[in-house]
Amino acid sequence: MTRASTVLVTYPDEGTAAKISRELVDRRMAACANIFPVRSIYRWKEEVLDEPEVAVIYKIASSDFEAFKDAVVRLHPYEVPCVVRYDIAEGHAPYLEWITGSTARPRED
Repeated sequence: MTRASTVLVTYPDEGTAAKISRELVDRRMAACANIFPVRSIYRWKEEVLDEPEVAVIYKIASSDFEAFKDAVVRLHPYEVPCVVRYDIAEGHAPYLEWITGSTARPRED
C-alpha cells in the first residue's frame, strides 16, 4: 500500500486557498483539502505580525510530496510559504486506500 501524508499549507485568504486547492485536487496531487481560518502570530523580516490566514490540510500520497511542494511554491503568493508534510503513521485502512486511489495518475510510459 502506498504511504499517505498530510501537508499543512497556509494562505493569505480563502479565495487563494480554494483556487490553489482546487488545482491540486484536479491534478490528482491531493485527494482532499480541508480549508479553515486561523490566526497566525509570526516573525517576518524582524517584525512580529498578528494576522488572519487560511490553513489547509491536504491528504497526499507520500511519494508525491516533492512534486506537490513544487506546485504549491510555484502557485503560492507568499515569498516563503509554509509547506510541511506529516506522515500518517496509522489510519482507517479504507480512508488511506481512498487517498491512494484519488491521487493515482495514469502512468506515462
